[in-house]
Amino acid sequence: MKELTVAMPAYNEGETLPSYIPEVISFCHKHDWELVIVNDGSKDNSKEFLESLVGTEGYTFVNHKVNRGYGGALKSGIRASKTKYTVTIDADGQHYLEDVEMLLQEIKATDADMIVGSRKGHKNASWYRGLGKSIIRRIARFLVPNDIYDINSGMKIYDTKLAQKHIQLCPDSMSFSDVILLTFISQRHLVLERPIRIKERLAGESTINALTALETVKEIFNIVLLFNPMKIFLPLAFFFLAVGVIWGTPIVLRGGGVSSGALLSILSGLIFFFLGLLTEQISILRQMSVSDEAS
Repeated sequence: MKELTVAMPAYNEGETLPSYIPEVISFCHKHDWELVIVNDGSKDNSKEFLESLVGTEGYTFVNHKVNRGYGGALKSGIRASKTKYTVTIDADGQHYLEDVEMLLQEIKATDADMIVGSRKGHKNASWYRGLGKSIIRRIARFLVPNDIYDINSGMKIYDTKLAQKHIQLCPDSMSFSDVILLTFISQRHLVLERPIRIKERLAGESTINALTALETVKEIFNIVLLFNPMKIFLPLAFFFLAVGVIWGTPIVLRGGGVSSGALLSILSGLIFFFLGLLTEQISILRQMSVSDEAS
């Protein structure tokens, strides 16, 4: 029985696919792996090329009539996997296929649930992209404590059943890579990181931009609200309560009565606290419903 599926999203990679995919297919045949490629509503000739390969042993083609986003394509690829492990790689030719084999051996040896292929030490495409990644990494570590460096790496290997269970909680956008990682960590699954190598894109341009970074930060907050809402609401509650007490106490001691500003701050703190409790109950119910659907 085959143990690994290579899942690859493709969007407007018509220049890259003819030179890269035959190499991927040959490598998968050599190691007896499955290959799933998802055409995510490409507007170039990607669909036609990938369709022409249908019938190749071990190859599955999934087509999205309209673009669903990077995360949406990855979800389709992971759902189509029928093997114990699934690895995701990009269709731009930047990943070394030998690193896929290394990650497979690592996840088997360590019994991990996910292993991230880390690009640490490799130069970023631009300074602002490197800055954006650094900011997102710090926000993610504050909200969901972890020691993973390359949280948005496109090369990750998963326990397929766990990935299929948790992708329901993840967005269809580029921030999928970050959110699926934080979901695994929040659910107390074993997530490790191993170094990989990166090549230059064979052709085409990346679709990552500043809006992608903002979307990622938003989704990180969403995942924290889902799994640990008190991480956000409790600090806010204590902040406003502390401000109210510090502000109002001297006025009361001088006989000036209760300050309306201090009272508003204390009331805001209580509201945030009870909102946190309510959100936590909703979070538990939502997680239970997802678990029930997955089972």
